Amino acid sequence: MEILKKLYVKLKLKLIVPTWENKQKRKLKGMGFRWPPLNLPIIAALTPKDFDISIVDENVDNIDWDDVPDIVGITCMTAQAPRAYAIAKRYREMGVKVVMGGMHPSALPDESLQYANAVIIGEAELVWEKLLYDFKQGNLQKIYKSNKYPNLINMPLPRRDLLKLDRYIIFNTIQLFRGCPYNCSFCSVTRFFGNTYRARPIDDVIREINILRGTKLRSKIFAFVDDNIVGLPEYTKELCRKLIPLKIWWGGQASIRVAEDVELVKLLAQSGCRALFIGFESVSQETLKEAHKSFVKVSKFVDAVKRLHDYGINVEGAFIFGFDSDDKSVFYRTVEFADKMGVDAAQFGILTPFPGTTLWEKLEREGRILIKDWSKYTIGKVVFKPKNMTPEELQEGTNWAWDTFYSLRKISKRLIRALKRPGTILPVSLIQYSYRRHISCARKAEKSKSTEFIENFCD
Repeated sequence: MEILKKLYVKLKLKLIVPTWENKQKRKLKGMGFRWPPLNLPIIAALTPKDFDISIVDENVDNIDWDDVPDIVGITCMTAQAPRAYAIAKRYREMGVKVVMGGMHPSALPDESLQYANAVIIGEAELVWEKLLYDFKQGNLQKIYKSNKYPNLINMPLPRRDLLKLDRYIIFNTIQLFRGCPYNCSFCSVTRFFGNTYRARPIDDVIREINILRGTKLRSKIFAFVDDNIVGLPEYTKELCRKLIPLKIWWGGQASIRVAEDVELVKLLAQSGCRALFIGFESVSQETLKEAHKSFVKVSKFVDAVKRLHDYGINVEGAFIFGFDSDDKSVFYRTVEFADKMGVDAAQFGILTPFPGTTLWEKLEREGRILIKDWSKYTIGKVVFKPKNMTPEELQEGTNWAWDTFYSLRKISKRLIRALKRPGTILPVSLIQYSYRRHISCARKAEKSKSTEFIENFCD
């Protein structure tokens, strides 16, 4: 009888999203614009019923180390890798089998296998069931990799019930596409997801949105997490037509080329689009060519942002510093041009050579990578040797751009300009202002060094 009882005991599977190691140390969980992950809830939905599943997102929750599972699955990007490895090491010391996947383990599987029993390379859907079967048979392999990309038709609904959704700023996240044809030098999306767009059936997307609108957390605010929601314009137009009756508000990421299609912009606005995150990357056409983004034209930025504003769509722009064609004037020129464009919010990142990108391969070949401490790969730290400035100048110039763009004077100016548009992203600016003040205080000890640079770098 005891043997029969054991046969019916469910195996315990714990899926973990690690936080950044420095945040783990400083206990900053739950701060900022956190969105719930979709990858692990999808994996949970594909897991056989003979597993008891839990999900821990360390950004909003703590790992209960007394709750010992039979197997752990950890996903991570590069900056999360040190924390992911620490978690994996601790569980393996307990005798728990550990599986790792995501962007970083896919790029560096041999490194990840130093800490995990198995690594999934690429998307997990087509190999997950086989991995769990092997685990139950005591025959877990080191590498699992599908020879094709999964079809997004009839994707299972993510197991959002396993997340603490009330701890997120926006909890209604939806995915439409995977893949990207552009293969920008600094981006790993194409290598991970493939060079063509794969889209979910629109009716499946609408069905999921309606389910979320009916949950106890009811919210009409949604975030589409795709890298480019307008990658397939006709698809997006049809989606927008079906979103209009739902009367939701939503935001997403898009290429600035969206503004070239007036019909598309109009439909985005009518469907409830209130904000788009757009990767401008640079205000230099030469730099965009270097980044493999020649299809984006700086000369069209101002008119494009104006068109989006005319239809009530707020714009958060992303800019990257540190390309080989950048010199010390790039910081001043970028902040000035961002003001001229009229973007409502902005992010200023430092070029980061993530493993698996063509940028990584180039800088590694040239011997210019200075640091391989993955916890520094946050897009906020300099980890390579720039061509036309020192690493210190790149760091200080980026800090200056953040502080200047998010000064109270500039925030006030943008607020007045945005009052006519619904769904203003003023909260983003105020959070950034508060955060930048905190960072500035931490840098006071180096103030005397940075002042001289800030006064001279735009000469």
